[in-house]
Amino acid sequence: MDFIQEIWNKAKRLNKTVVLPETEDSRVLKAAELITKSKLARIILIGQPEEVKKAARENNTDLAGIPIIYPREHPKLDKYTQILKERRAHKGMTIEKARNLLADDYPYFGAMLVAQGEADGLVTGATHFTADTIRAAIECIGIAPGQSIISSFFVMILNDQPLIEAGILLFADCGVVPNPNPEQLADIAIQTALSYQKLIGEEPRVAMLSFSTKTSAVHPDVAKVVKATQIAQQKRPDLLIDGELQLDAAIVPTIAQRKAPQSRIAGHANILIFPDLDAGNIGYKLTERLANARAFGPILQGEAKPVNDLSRGCSIDDIVNVAAITAIQAG
Repeated sequence: MDFIQEIWNKAKRLNKTVVLPETEDSRVLKAAELITKSKLARIILIGQPEEVKKAARENNTDLAGIPIIYPREHPKLDKYTQILKERRAHKGMTIEKARNLLADDYPYFGAMLVAQGEADGLVTGATHFTADTIRAAIECIGIAPGQSIISSFFVMILNDQPLIEAGILLFADCGVVPNPNPEQLADIAIQTALSYQKLIGEEPRVAMLSFSTKTSAVHPDVAKVVKATQIAQQKRPDLLIDGELQLDAAIVPTIAQRKAPQSRIAGHANILIFPDLDAGNIGYKLTERLANARAFGPILQGEAKPVNDLSRGCSIDDIVNVAAITAIQAG
């Protein structure tokens, strides 16, 4: 399976609108051109139009047909300012602070466009920190109903891996939540299962990972995973979620038969939920480096509407592909 080609095909069918607010970066402008010409999504850029067009000319970039919004001149700035002030009044947000954020912090304005239905998703982070992206998402858009946190996942594309159907695994959370409690870990599992459904289009099989399989060890860390599994199963009984499972029991059928013979997921998991950020981050990097796997992410999940973060070292192709994934999440 060519994951990127599949993502492109799905995005093209959806025709969603994605905001790219970091127009001071030439990579973002070139990505906007490629996304538009490839018909992956409709793009909205945020910035001072003449400055953006000048930068595009200097970098041989064609922005024809792509709208450029300048927040200070937007007809709904006053309305959006009031909305943001009211949303965050309990955190001390004032009208003046809300206006300054929306007028001068372009990811905030982009998030507000998404929140108000003027766009379907936001991609930012080429020149901003991850914390900036998540803050804009929380303050303007909010968390999805029934969820407690924003988390992230990686799509791991495995080479020559007979254990994994189609060679694709989703790992979570590897980038956002350091030490989730049981309720948060349950939500990460549910979020990732839904992300798998949208991106891959197959049935998710979620393994809640631990250093124990079915109470082979007794420890507070194991108890956390057991509790998280119970919560996830209660919240979404329609999803295949099981734990606690060691990694080998999760993905190796012969070992699963010995360690967890009654499990419907053991030996056949396509989603691995790590108990904390240490394990998740180490796990995806080990897989990427030692198994020569390709890692796509981190992709954010759990917001009421999709917002995604880029690495500040991202390539133009990274921006294009994350925009395509964002379009699918919006679908």
